[in-house]
Amino acid sequence: MASITLKGAPIHTSGELPKVGQKPPDFMLAANDLSDVSLETYKGKKKVLNVFPSLDTPVCALSVKRFNKEAASLDGVVVLNISADLPFAQKRFCGAEGIDNAPTLSCFRSSFAKDYGLQIVDGPLKGLCSRAVLVLDRDNRVVYAEQVPEIAQEPDYAKALAAVSG
Repeated sequence: MASITLKGAPIHTSGELPKVGQKPPDFMLAANDLSDVSLETYKGKKKVLNVFPSLDTPVCALSVKRFNKEAASLDGVVVLNISADLPFAQKRFCGAEGIDNAPTLSCFRSSFAKDYGLQIVDGPLKGLCSRAVLVLDRDNRVVYAEQVPEIAQEPDYAKALAAVSG
């Protein structure tokens, strides 16, 4: 169980992030068209998993926009923005913000948050994903893992981008 904060107040997650060198569990997430996607969908690509509570919060929206701008155009890399937001809301957000290079995926009908140790188990955001970034290589091994200690804080973009470029 990770101990993180939300605007300074302690909250906890369902477990721990997969560690560097490990293969994380596969997942089944919903794309904007309600189709199911898994790690296999992005076979042969490096993956940045940008996980967050909801697109309806400023920091979450910033992280999606920034990764879309900085990483989505990298050759052989896909940025996957993952939250419990419904696919319809994710699609509206991407359309309004011009995000077309970094898919949004919903964990609303999956065990992703729990399987990855990211489900918030207490506090006002209980049931949503905590903020984290995982970078996976082409073989789906974790090469970078960051559990952001304060949900209102942005992830370390520079370290994540260095890991995906390495």
